[in-house]
Amino acid sequence: MKKFIYTVLLALFMAPNFMQAQESAGAVGAMSSFPVVYKYDEKVTWYFDMSASTFAENEDLYMWIWSPSEPDAGNFDNSSDFAKLTHVKDKIWSFTLTPTEYFSKTPAEIAASVGFWFRLKNKNGSKQSEVGNMPYTDFTTFYTANELIRSYPAKPTIDKGVSILFNANLAPGFAGATSVHMHSGLNDWDLKQEYQSWLPEIAAKTKMKDLGNGFYKIDLVPKDYYNAPDGYVMENLVFLMVKDDWAGTTPDQVLFAGAFVPPPPPVFTFFPLQISQKDFLGMSRKNNESGVNKLLYTITAGSKVISGEFSGGTAEIKGFVNLVSELNGIPNLNEIHVLVKDNKDKTISDTTIPLKTLDK
Repeated sequence: MKKFIYTVLLALFMAPNFMQAQESAGAVGAMSSFPVVYKYDEKVTWYFDMSASTFAENEDLYMWIWSPSEPDAGNFDNSSDFAKLTHVKDKIWSFTLTPTEYFSKTPAEIAASVGFWFRLKNKNGSKQSEVGNMPYTDFTTFYTANELIRSYPAKPTIDKGVSILFNANLAPGFAGATSVHMHSGLNDWDLKQEYQSWLPEIAAKTKMKDLGNGFYKIDLVPKDYYNAPDGYVMENLVFLMVKDDWAGTTPDQVLFAGAFVPPPPPVFTFFPLQISQKDFLGMSRKNNESGVNKLLYTITAGSKVISGEFSGGTAEIKGFVNLVSELNGIPNLNEIHVLVKDNKDKTISDTTIPLKTLDK
């Protein structure tokens, strides 16, 4: 409670020129940062949506911040150049800083402060926003959470930042890694950003930031990172982590996009449940992933190999194989081997099916 009261006092009474007659430009709108989560000694860009304010798009705005410290102290009437924001677009401004350097504070000192309290203003201070507080997400719980992967936000969107954390201590084979990279794609690998260790620019792009002690982080905006075309609908982000030059990998991971309802999992079945070589073998796969529209089968029956494909859509791909004609005249069959893949070369089923013996 004392900390809350102190925060209010800071916002209301410790700001210079509070009682002077000045024009209020309105409240600070939506705020965000990139990276989404960051350490205090990491470079970050803050974004401020001032579309509801009376600031003009071509107006120069400056940061006047007094907590955790006041870097531009004494210059409210004539802000320094280092405090100037950048207009991004549509009355959204940004400000890039490394908190420990900008505030001349240690990470521990910043963490112990009451947060980032500020106003946005014109150069001479005659026009200023209401008091704002830049949110900060403490992600240090990940270090003790026993989680392999965590993302901020949990459900990313295509045009906003996402930070993905990885605990290599929980991944077999990752001990002693000199670098960790993310091999990934959107919508079940529809748009890929592969890790290609032999290409320096790709190796750099996919490399995760080493946070120390086996923890890693990568920050990206999906639309930019995967070069997605305008209008592209993001359903999921799939990925795996790679140690060094493919010396080790994690299982595939998936993040479902925000505002996207994940479909039910795919279901593949053979029917009927019991068959002989004088039956039709049916195959069905429902709830297919985006872009999956074919099932390609290879049936091995003794020395004979039968192959073909069925077409369909997301709801279902279904078809029948005429074993009656295909296996006609082949004696003493008691089983067949069936390999089914989709049109993206993913194995759907690899199984041996027993055949009923018919009465003569």
